Amino acid sequence: MDTTGKEAMLGLLARQRDAFTAARPEPLAVRHDRLERCAALLKAHGEDFARAMSADFGHRSHEQSMMTDVMPSISLIRYSQKKMKAWSKPDKRQVNFPLNLLGAKAEVRYEPKGVIGIVSPWNFPVGLCMGPLAQAFAAGNRAMIKPSEFTERTSDLMAELFPKFFAEEEVAVVTGGADVGQAFCGLPFDHLLFTGATSIGRHVLHAAADNLVPVTLELGGKSPTILGRSADVKRSAERIALGKMMNAGQICLAPDYMLVPEELEGKAIDAVKGAVAAMYPTLLANDDYTSVINARHRDRLKGLVADALDKGAEAIVVNPGDEAFDTTNGNKLPLTILRNVNDQMKVMQEEIFGPVLPVMTYRGIDEAVDYVNAHDRPLGLYYFGEDAGERERVLTRTISGGVTVNDVIFHVSADDLPFGGVGPSGMGSYHGVEGFRTFSHGRAVYRQPKVDLAKLAGLKPPYGAATQRTLKMQLK
Repeated sequence: MDTTGKEAMLGLLARQRDAFTAARPEPLAVRHDRLERCAALLKAHGEDFARAMSADFGHRSHEQSMMTDVMPSISLIRYSQKKMKAWSKPDKRQVNFPLNLLGAKAEVRYEPKGVIGIVSPWNFPVGLCMGPLAQAFAAGNRAMIKPSEFTERTSDLMAELFPKFFAEEEVAVVTGGADVGQAFCGLPFDHLLFTGATSIGRHVLHAAADNLVPVTLELGGKSPTILGRSADVKRSAERIALGKMMNAGQICLAPDYMLVPEELEGKAIDAVKGAVAAMYPTLLANDDYTSVINARHRDRLKGLVADALDKGAEAIVVNPGDEAFDTTNGNKLPLTILRNVNDQMKVMQEEIFGPVLPVMTYRGIDEAVDYVNAHDRPLGLYYFGEDAGERERVLTRTISGGVTVNDVIFHVSADDLPFGGVGPSGMGSYHGVEGFRTFSHGRAVYRQPKVDLAKLAGLKPPYGAATQRTLKMQLK
């Protein structure tokens, strides 16, 4: 649905909420059917989405799009279908003594909130739309989606396809630019999920606050990668290189910078270079390597490198095919490894979101831990090594949204693990039962027995001996 006016969006929201209210209580079979239609949409048009994403990026690996956007979405849909019956069961809760002995009962019912607003980003425009939608549906909600204007073809394809599988009262796609996105985030949703940059997340939170809309923010930041002395350097470098080069580093969970023992710096850099060359012997005409999304982001990345060089960093450009990137019309960039970086450089202040990899050195593991703790809490943290004591020291002394040990990014692939940030890297999470509960209201239900418990416990005036007995017992 092409919608640019706030009044039109408010009308759509009202229709969805009215349909939601009229249909309550909906059986789990209805939720299952909506999830099944999500899967059918992806199965029928996954290849179309991959082509649209490639056109939006200038070039994006077709296989990568299928593996990072389509396949994980179907996985989370199937997982949610499998688990939602158990998730939906009321939780029995304890009733205070002596009410429990007299027949009082308590439970928490997980009920749908209503209409969920989903703002999805450009870097994984299908996966980061369909994943939240799957869990919103599993929890019994309706949804309005605002996909990114940076991936216009993909967004338009969503707007074309969703009405073929869903009624507008179930899910609707709202397209448009930043002004539409701003208005969308100001709508009185029952919950709003935003995935994107931390700087924009702050504005989203402000917009939602006017209507007291609960918000889940999936942001990003500078995810550190700590190479321990006990790590297999070659194997670690291969995994780091894969995570950094996938989607040309345009991943909120990409390894942002490396922390390596000072004596292993050269070996680690050489190993990363070798791993990149093995995966991408050429880059410009390589269908497996994705382009930077647009010229503005390409120039931003070049600016980060230039700023670092001006302030004393050394750049190592990993260009296995010795190709001439500056003479092309595209936005592909090779990996640039930066040595001798410091916090005065923009590359160590901003989320990189591209193929640039700063490397810092440490003497003892506590130095690396202290550096991580002195900065914003990241979305992901990665530790490589076989020293269990050191691993636990890193994990127990740092805070991050999630952790992958001896690899990068993979914790997001586990459907049963919550995915989310902490502090500047986000708030709230989805995936797992946590995602279901994010989009549910935990409604407390207390049932009183026929016995007049208020009188028995001395809660009814006039207060007297029964009141004193209750106070004496409870305050003992």
